[in-house]
Amino acid sequence: MQPSPIPSADRRRQRVHRAVRELLAEQGFRISMDAVAARAGCSKQTLYSQFGSKQGLMQSVVRERLDLTASSLDLGGEDPRQTLINFALEHLEHLCEPSVVATCQLLSAEAHEFPEDAQTLYRDGCDTLQQRLANWIESAMRNGRLRHDQPHLAAELLLSMIVGLDFERQRFAVPHRARLSARRHWAEYAVDAFLRAFATAEIPAADPAPIPQNN
Repeated sequence: MQPSPIPSADRRRQRVHRAVRELLAEQGFRISMDAVAARAGCSKQTLYSQFGSKQGLMQSVVRERLDLTASSLDLGGEDPRQTLINFALEHLEHLCEPSVVATCQLLSAEAHEFPEDAQTLYRDGCDTLQQRLANWIESAMRNGRLRHDQPHLAAELLLSMIVGLDFERQRFAVPHRARLSARRHWAEYAVDAFLRAFATAEIPAADPAPIPQNN
């Protein structure tokens, strides 16, 4: 069976999102609707009609990325460990993309010049990801899969454990976990450590995953 063709509106949205991601890595917060329209091959009026504003366009791009990262949480699988490992792997894969590292470096350098844009981007991205993970953790706690504690703080703890120092390694151009096998080992180690910390009395914690000697 041939796959269903992608509707033209969805194809245009994909082109626009790709243009935004590319331009953010090149221009940072100085990105304009004119530049996006030129890169995506559409009119500025089309952008305003579809997204409403530059902020709405940015939110659409961020939301698409968050939906990909949090897809394993939304599926609601029966195995909390595998669900969190899948989440961790998706998050690490995204952070391992060179364009993401370049974008974050540029946006961090410009944040003091564009404080409102920076705060909005942080709220729509980092805060929202933390909240979606916290919602999943809270549900797992209610269902007796995790020990009852503060879900929002637990989500922040797990996110920091997942990322570790690898993003900083990339920012400073030192060797990082570029291979999927290395990221998987780290994801399993971080998730297992988290689950041991929040294990219930009824559910034994998993044995820690082995960590490879090199990255």
